[in-house]
Amino acid sequence: MTYKSLLAASALALATSAGAAAADTWRYAFEEAMDEVQGIFAQKFKEEIEANSDHEVQLFPFGTLGESADVMEQAQSGILQFVDQSPGFTGALIPEAQVFFVPYLLPQDQDQLVSFFENSVAINELFPPLYEEQGLKLLTMFPEGEVMMTTQEPVTSPEDLNEVKFRVMTNPLLVGSYQAFGATPTPLPWGEVYGALQTGIIQGQENPAFFIESTKMYEVTEHITRTGHNNFTTAVMANLDFYEGLPEEEKTLVQDAIDVAFDHIIEYQEGLTEESLEKIKEAKPSITITTLTEEQRQPFMDTADEVEANFLEIGGDQAEEILNQMKEDLEAASGES
Repeated sequence: MTYKSLLAASALALATSAGAAAADTWRYAFEEAMDEVQGIFAQKFKEEIEANSDHEVQLFPFGTLGESADVMEQAQSGILQFVDQSPGFTGALIPEAQVFFVPYLLPQDQDQLVSFFENSVAINELFPPLYEEQGLKLLTMFPEGEVMMTTQEPVTSPEDLNEVKFRVMTNPLLVGSYQAFGATPTPLPWGEVYGALQTGIIQGQENPAFFIESTKMYEVTEHITRTGHNNFTTAVMANLDFYEGLPEEEKTLVQDAIDVAFDHIIEYQEGLTEESLEKIKEAKPSITITTLTEEQRQPFMDTADEVEANFLEIGGDQAEEILNQMKEDLEAASGES
């Protein structure tokens, strides 16, 4: 465990020692603020657990327990019972999870997207054993919104990203994806991104609109570009030993609460992207928000095969099986939507 993680664990122990009995207190950390998508999901989960049991759920938003690596260590060691973390970070532990960064793999149609996440064989059957190998029980994955680029200069083609230092999560496939797009990918912890944009260390980053708005990233950027290349995905996990130690009725309690929170967060996101973009425009009228045409998107889409081939090389032993299954799942979702 890192020094920062040890400090966070000590603080966590002090914070919880005066509370409810340890067995009755479940700790849940996530990567965003309380009023952002992961926070809304976590609050609904907490509400369901506490309404249907004697357990208390303590929530720890981004920044309270260290960076993403620290939080994951705490989840794996059992200090945390639950964690919500993007495959962007867990890709270091589970290479196959990087599949979510193959551009233009996930659909832009919301109904098709939701159907995929609900019914995917890859998510519900192939991924759980891979998470279990890392001491984690995969409870659900869900989409958080269309990913958009923010840059200092307009972007209408890959050529416009030439020599642009673009912040990415520390994920090899995401690095490869932005290299294919023509940018210079620059992995940085999230806590350093605003300052790096402000000082010009980097010139771009990507996130859903709600996150660009809530974190005020628009203050240090001039252009938002909707390339349609991805939808931000996140995963909710439990510590495996903790979960397996629960009686069957409490496993059902947890899964029921996850299912309710999933439905809640999908409903919560209806209209959220456009609402967030309106708030950004209102706060900074000079900002340019551009949706690329199909013709403009095509050169970006043409990089997908290269990134997919890269995934098959670095995505772990089951990379090909998972990619093929996801394509089947997406085809099935397309027929249902």
